[in-house]
Amino acid sequence: MNIAANPTTDANQTIFLKDYQKPAYLVDSVELDIQVYADHSQVNSVLKMQRQAPGDLILLGRDLELRSIRVNGQLLGEADYRLDTEQLVILAAPDQALVEIEVLIHPESNTMLEGLYQAGGDLFVTQNEPEGFRKITFYPDRPDVLSTFTTRVEADKKYPVLLANGNLIEKGDVGEQRHYAIWQDPTKKPSYLFACVIGDLDVLRDQYTTSEGREVALEIYAISKDIPKCHIAMQALKHSMRWDEEHYGRPYDLDNYMIVAVSQFNMGAMENKGLNIFNTSCVLADEEFTTDAAIMRVQSVIAHEYFHNWTGNRITCRDWFQLCLKEGLTVFRDQSFSEDLQSAAVQRIDDVAVLKAHQFPEDAGPLSHPPRPDHFIEINNFYTATVYEKGAEINRMMATLLGKEKFRLGTDEYFRRHDGQAVTVEDWIAALTAGSGVDLSAFLLWYNQPGTPKLHVQGQYDAAAQSYRLSFKQSLKANAKYPDLKALPIPVALAMFDAQTGEQLTLNCDALVENQVKDAVYLFDQDQVTIEFYGVKQQPVLSLLRNFSAPVNLEFDYSDTELAQLLQFESNGFNQWQATQTLLERILLDDHPAQIYLDAIKTTLPAIVERDPLLASRLFDVPSESYLASRIDHDYQPEVVREKREQLLQALAQTLAGWAKSCYVSLDPAAQTDFSQAMGVRALKNIMLSLLARQGDADVFTMAHQQYISTGNMTERLGALRILHWYNAPQAEAALQDFYQRYKDEALSLDQWFSLQAAHPQVTAEKIAYLTSHPDYDLGTPNRFRAVIGGLNANPVNAWSFGVANIVELSVYLDEKNPIVGSRILQLLSRWYTLAEPKRSEVQQVLVQLQSQFKSKNMIETINSMLQV
Repeated sequence: MNIAANPTTDANQTIFLKDYQKPAYLVDSVELDIQVYADHSQVNSVLKMQRQAPGDLILLGRDLELRSIRVNGQLLGEADYRLDTEQLVILAAPDQALVEIEVLIHPESNTMLEGLYQAGGDLFVTQNEPEGFRKITFYPDRPDVLSTFTTRVEADKKYPVLLANGNLIEKGDVGEQRHYAIWQDPTKKPSYLFACVIGDLDVLRDQYTTSEGREVALEIYAISKDIPKCHIAMQALKHSMRWDEEHYGRPYDLDNYMIVAVSQFNMGAMENKGLNIFNTSCVLADEEFTTDAAIMRVQSVIAHEYFHNWTGNRITCRDWFQLCLKEGLTVFRDQSFSEDLQSAAVQRIDDVAVLKAHQFPEDAGPLSHPPRPDHFIEINNFYTATVYEKGAEINRMMATLLGKEKFRLGTDEYFRRHDGQAVTVEDWIAALTAGSGVDLSAFLLWYNQPGTPKLHVQGQYDAAAQSYRLSFKQSLKANAKYPDLKALPIPVALAMFDAQTGEQLTLNCDALVENQVKDAVYLFDQDQVTIEFYGVKQQPVLSLLRNFSAPVNLEFDYSDTELAQLLQFESNGFNQWQATQTLLERILLDDHPAQIYLDAIKTTLPAIVERDPLLASRLFDVPSESYLASRIDHDYQPEVVREKREQLLQALAQTLAGWAKSCYVSLDPAAQTDFSQAMGVRALKNIMLSLLARQGDADVFTMAHQQYISTGNMTERLGALRILHWYNAPQAEAALQDFYQRYKDEALSLDQWFSLQAAHPQVTAEKIAYLTSHPDYDLGTPNRFRAVIGGLNANPVNAWSFGVANIVELSVYLDEKNPIVGSRILQLLSRWYTLAEPKRSEVQQVLVQLQSQFKSKNMIETINSMLQV
């Protein structure tokens, strides 16, 4: 029986949270037999199913060739079921059903990198979150159907590695040319966590003993030449396992843990139970081939996917609207883990910088949505900064209010209640509340409302009464889709400093609110309120939203002098950075004079460089052109923003003239015994080179070239190459060619070569055309084309001129080949409506013309949302 599907189901229909219904049938167990051949793959499945609610037995499937179907041993004819392009409905199904299905699929031609696909000539892998499993076989492919899986994988012996979830229970030969392996996963899981890998890979092995005494075999699979780059990831994995035991009491539960590195992968990584599949950029790390930032990201992502074992796998989402439940909580956990890898202040700086650069603009534009959306057409479009980063901030706010001890009690209760279940945000809040004894139900509003709140604060000092009043007010931008926005609970961490000595003052507050100001955190949960502090002997310098205690836009009438004082007074590095960023935004967006900032930097930074080079490197941050653009809602002119930023950077370079050169000469990464300190020293070296280049220092190109040729560290080499290339040094072309020859066989390093050139501030359309026609440019590898388009997008002047055509061309191509990634590329143009005329109308016209061209629901939903402004 070879049956084609009828196109009857509307794949583009809107799905609403309010319409959730539990599935009519559950799956007790699954037996899969996946046989891979050169021009097709055959998948046989046996599903042991039972009814739990009224309704049809519905199996979801896409791009499958149905060969046969049996129920309780009986071969079904076409009259016994309905089949279309999205689902298979078995008519008159019994309450207990053993469903056997045979399908053919074509991973060798699957360009969408979803389901089972061929990733290069010697590797087949799966990516099933959120709805990829339905491209492997017919199944109730939804997260609230949990089952045990037994998987038989068969392939030609030229693919020696045959992996699937769980424990290996059998392997053997099938004739002379083929072999098989059978894996059994004892843990019930949804289909999105299923994984298998067939390929020619080498392996790095280690082991870990859990707090319960379980011996766990650890394996990282990669192509042979990349195995030496897996050691940092292996150490990060063991560190993550220990950290989760110590901080959350969560030991690992299987006998093995496997990671596979794949170059053709849409995402960063995937937490499939016991068999994580990673983009190579998130698992391969080595100081010679990858930057310090990439190494930190590898450690963070390794931790993130491991932590999903409990917050995502053993406890999963009831439906995809709850995506922020597993992702927001796990991002918060991996951020906390990363605070142990470098200073907590610097980690917080890095996390908030990402939040402000990506999530705040998303909240402010046409793609705004709550962390838990109430509707979608294509769930892949909601793997967003709002779901991940804002979701993490919601958990951070609750953890801040509870404190470590009570938060741990709450998480313990969550694991106790819901292990092995598919749950909702409400279940998470209820467990935290019950475990901690603190009612957190108001935080559900954060999950259900879109937009970034504005926190308006006014301060008034009464010298006679020696008191200081703070008046709080919050507001949210009106949203037609969400008209009934309510006041949110906003934890406001605060401090006061003596304006003369910089001493931090004791907070003595109004008795009516003293229970709300705990550990210097005030929970503001009304539209507006005023609180008062007593015993304040003189006008203080106020520090608000310390450690970024809530994801809000703060509006407080600081003087520039007060912000400069906070840069010098603050006891926490993050708060110093935050004050500096606020001052810089005023200079760059509101035309405030720069001298106060320049004086404060000149006074403060040298001592911090000596004490904490990594923190010092972050305090040199000047908001990027892209971030500044996100703060402008209308009449945005990229050229004007660039000019102002360049003027400030030039002034900073001149202010630090002399010192920058001596600082550069004194910095020695090799003398550092701690990676975090060495990372800071390397970052500062590159910053000093940039300052010297802006000063026009006669020696800078010689210094940069010497750094380039003498180092064995990618951060130093790439930093030097950037100076040579971006400032058109005489050595630039030779260095570019040298870099290419050194790393032409190292994909991740070569991505940097592409990105560096695309990100040149004066890059031309011709240069982008050269890069995209280069023999090593590969539209089948997302890392490579993201390197080019991401580099181009780093400079809005270029992105909004000739770059629009590049983004559009790539989006149209990906609409057919890989719409999951294509949708994300298209979103680079989502803030078109902020542009000044005539550019605004020009881009709008391009987008309107695109509407009729797109065919995938990913792209259609995205562009329709982008044009709804």
